[in-house]
Amino acid sequence: MHSALTQAALSAASGSLVGFSLGLVGGGGSIIAVPLLVYVVGLNDPHIAIGTSAIAVALSAGVNLGSHARSGNVKWRCAMMFTVTGVAGAYLGSTLGKMIDGQRLLALFAVLMMVVAGLMLRNRAHVGNPAVTLSGENLPKLAASGLGVGVLSGFFGIGGGFLIVPALVLATGMPLLNAIASSLVSVTAFGLTTAVNYAVSGLIDWPTAFLFVGGGILGGSVGAWSAKSLASGRRGLLTSVFSGLIFAVAIYILLRSHSTI
Repeated sequence: MHSALTQAALSAASGSLVGFSLGLVGGGGSIIAVPLLVYVVGLNDPHIAIGTSAIAVALSAGVNLGSHARSGNVKWRCAMMFTVTGVAGAYLGSTLGKMIDGQRLLALFAVLMMVVAGLMLRNRAHVGNPAVTLSGENLPKLAASGLGVGVLSGFFGIGGGFLIVPALVLATGMPLLNAIASSLVSVTAFGLTTAVNYAVSGLIDWPTAFLFVGGGILGGSVGAWSAKSLASGRRGLLTSVFSGLIFAVAIYILLRSHSTI
């Protein structure tokens, strides 16, 4: 067990890493927040870690969304359509997630991490059409993908950025930077939906969540600045490196969860 001061410092530092990831690539929030809360901060109950990460990531994503919105990177109509169906899915998914054993949930979470890391690698060189907008052609794709990603987001207690970004690109053909910025609308909404569901059950550690958000605001500002300054080629390299990290963390979680089942 950590001392109160050490746990506070670890919470803020972990939040900074999560905020940086959200600002830079629009994802990575809860995909790394849950492992950080369990294995670094020391929240022993995986369900409390999921609930705490949901509110912390949602608030951090909201702050990062403001930075991208001021730069004109958000495709609001596409983002809102995706989000509306996704919120319904997030509520359903978070309800199901509370019914499953915590350690088994972490094992499933690790598998999901590997899948989304692969999606990141697959889309690292995407260029896209910067003039894309909501249309009759992409509306059904946005609605369906939003619902599906929302269910997964709520089930695993994640903001879903690593799922949302590829889904937005696939459904609309928008550039990666616009997908990153637009995904933060859904990350915020999905996280809040999941957090409310977990809060009703008393599954949020509020002091840790607020420390996490404080660190996330600082890290997010650095991440958003980096996203705007990186050239697309370097962004692809960074995505490759980050995907490798996600694979490594996923394997670690699988090993830890297997040893406790």
